[in-house]
Amino acid sequence: MKRQKFIYLLIIFSAVGAYCNAPLQANFDAEILRAIHTNRNISLDRTMLGVSNSLYVVLPAIPIGLFVSGVVNNDKDLIGNSIQIGSSGAISAITVYGLKQIIRRDRPFVTHDFIENIGKENGFSMPSGHTAVAFSLATAMSLQYPKWYIIIPSYLWASAVGYSRMHLGVHYLTDVIIGAIVGAGVSYITFQIEKEVMKKYR
Repeated sequence: MKRQKFIYLLIIFSAVGAYCNAPLQANFDAEILRAIHTNRNISLDRTMLGVSNSLYVVLPAIPIGLFVSGVVNNDKDLIGNSIQIGSSGAISAITVYGLKQIIRRDRPFVTHDFIENIGKENGFSMPSGHTAVAFSLATAMSLQYPKWYIIIPSYLWASAVGYSRMHLGVHYLTDVIIGAIVGAGVSYITFQIEKEVMKKYR
């Protein structure tokens, strides 16, 4: 349990530390986003919005689907997996919200006039909540079901969500990277905690 707490704190400090180096990364972040956003294929805007919003379907669908399947088949492991996957997504979202309030980084379209708010987002930027939850789900699924046909599609989808946030002009690259670290880290911690809890009941 101590190791899990250490990893969680390391994630938090990494996110805050990344922002503390904001003067060093500001130009890099802006130029990356300029290259992505101003030269983007406008016809892909709706597709990227769909990719970004797919999170609202996938987030509840996976844990609920696993839970229902576990109940129907009386499979306690499946029920436990659904709870771990769902809780990791929820904890990632809560962690991101807390970090946003601490870091309070403005959205790219607020700081740079060459960025259009295609995603129609408000609030703070660092870290990316969509990316955090997407990588949380991808990591949780990969840990529970370590098969290539689960791992590869899961991370490809999560990466597409992260890229879509930049295409839509609502996040910087560093927002997406820190979001991915937070989400993956939280899932790893909840997975380890679940293993320790399950040992006690076997």
